[in-house]
Amino acid sequence: MQRRKFLQQSLLTSGALLSAPTLFAMSKKVYITAEEKPFNLNYAIHDGTFRNLAGDDFIEQIKFAHSMGFRAIEDNGMMARSTEMQKKIGDTLSKLGMTMGVFVITSQNWHWKTSLASGKQEWIDLMIKDCKESIEVAKRCNAKYMTVVPGNYDRSLPIDLQTANIIRSLRLASEILAPHGLVMVLEALSDNPDLFLRHTDQTFMICKAVNSPACKFLFDMYHMQRNEGDIISNLNRVWDEIGYLQIGDNPERNEPGTGEMNYRNIFKHIYNKGYKGILGMEHGAAKAGKEGEQALIKAYREADDFL
Repeated sequence: MQRRKFLQQSLLTSGALLSAPTLFAMSKKVYITAEEKPFNLNYAIHDGTFRNLAGDDFIEQIKFAHSMGFRAIEDNGMMARSTEMQKKIGDTLSKLGMTMGVFVITSQNWHWKTSLASGKQEWIDLMIKDCKESIEVAKRCNAKYMTVVPGNYDRSLPIDLQTANIIRSLRLASEILAPHGLVMVLEALSDNPDLFLRHTDQTFMICKAVNSPACKFLFDMYHMQRNEGDIISNLNRVWDEIGYLQIGDNPERNEPGTGEMNYRNIFKHIYNKGYKGILGMEHGAAKAGKEGEQALIKAYREADDFL
């Protein structure tokens, strides 16, 4: 069965669409046959985004996402995947003309501990080790960007010393990644108050101080909305250091249109600034099952309808 017919029949039998006029309206708006209709911006799915519609196999989810108009993925856990799977993902993306987004540089969950802010050599060595390993991972899956979180505060040190320790560590990491054209993107988070990197101005200053094309700002709009709001103005203020964007509405961290953020205006602003990079869909779905995943696609079509 052709993918187009399969998708239409799946949607009809799911119970989400109740009538022929509804199917027609949704097919026009959501672009059910979206192979020829990519989005205006490059949104990146995660493993699990379309588990109910495409199955548990991430490769099949990627193919389904492509058929719905998405042209990128990101995978936080890429470094933990087998070498074979990393290469399989990279080959699939290449065949489909899709882009690989971020994966997290992670080793022993170090970024949730007091780490780079401490200035201790053990954490610097671990950072260097992870950067070197990430080079080979990036080659296999055709990646350019990797997420870095410097870790928690070291409450025994003054804030400026902690900042200097992080800058020194990131300069060392940049020297490893830059020759390979790779970029670590620093993510400011809102998960708990112990995390050192939390704010736009702070992350911007560190990127400026590291002063390398291999160190940029991952501006996660969900986290920045929680920490400070004023998303569009803050994007403008730090634009020249932004290397990557991520999405999530607030509260609940689900798809655009399920919270307080006006993503259609935000996306339009990002598009008008000429952004050609990836926007990672680092969020859940407001509803469960196939219905929730169909609603997620519809939400992106509506938020992306700004031209």
